[in-house]
Amino acid sequence: MAEKKNKINEEEVERIKEAFEKKDWAEIKSANSWVIFKVMAEFVDGFDKLAKIGPCVSIFGSARTPSDHKYYKMTEEVAKLLVEHGYGVITGGGPGIMEAGNKGAHDAGGKSVGLNIVLPFEQDGNPYIDRDKMLNFDYFFVRKVMFVKYSQGFVVMPGGLGTLDELFEAYTLIQTKKIGRFPIVLVGIDYWKGLMDWVKSTLLEKENNISAEDLDLIHLVDTPKEAVKIIEDFYGKYLLSPNF
Repeated sequence: MAEKKNKINEEEVERIKEAFEKKDWAEIKSANSWVIFKVMAEFVDGFDKLAKIGPCVSIFGSARTPSDHKYYKMTEEVAKLLVEHGYGVITGGGPGIMEAGNKGAHDAGGKSVGLNIVLPFEQDGNPYIDRDKMLNFDYFFVRKVMFVKYSQGFVVMPGGLGTLDELFEAYTLIQTKKIGRFPIVLVGIDYWKGLMDWVKSTLLEKENNISAEDLDLIHLVDTPKEAVKIIEDFYGKYLLSPNF
């Protein structure tokens, strides 16, 4: 165990050292040019495959959630209900909650989209993604653009750092009006209440770093039916409905 820890530390040190290495202009230009082309290719591929996807809801959550966990089962139910109400489902394409979302959509006969990220420990796409709607990304920021560009709502199941990143990406873009005011639903009151209490007590009341109306952008629920109802009610106000 100690040897593995030391190995990881050495690898991280080498990566840090690379940032301090002096490079000449030719090296910098060559490396950056290739990165630009790779990023462009990911954007083009994503836009091409998702342009006609239709109304979808993104489901975020932990890759570590086992298939016998209550949140896995709840996610399946959320996805099935979304499909029954005319929405496709977008996930991060991996295991855990993502797999549950794709499985629920697949089993209900709906569109099942997977935006998989290539990681050092190799996250493979789950088997419930529609084959023509499976995308692989090297860059997290390109992947996040696809989530927010092609989603009409966000259902956030319990998860870790990646889930928090996705949650606050959507939250920030809506709060700053960079995207429409799509509904964000957190499922699992016990799991999320502490976070939202901190947002209210510290960010709003103590430090005044957000506005009171920013709290209204997020909904906390405990059941799949409540989660989907919030999305349905939101669009019902504007007489909008999915049109596949």
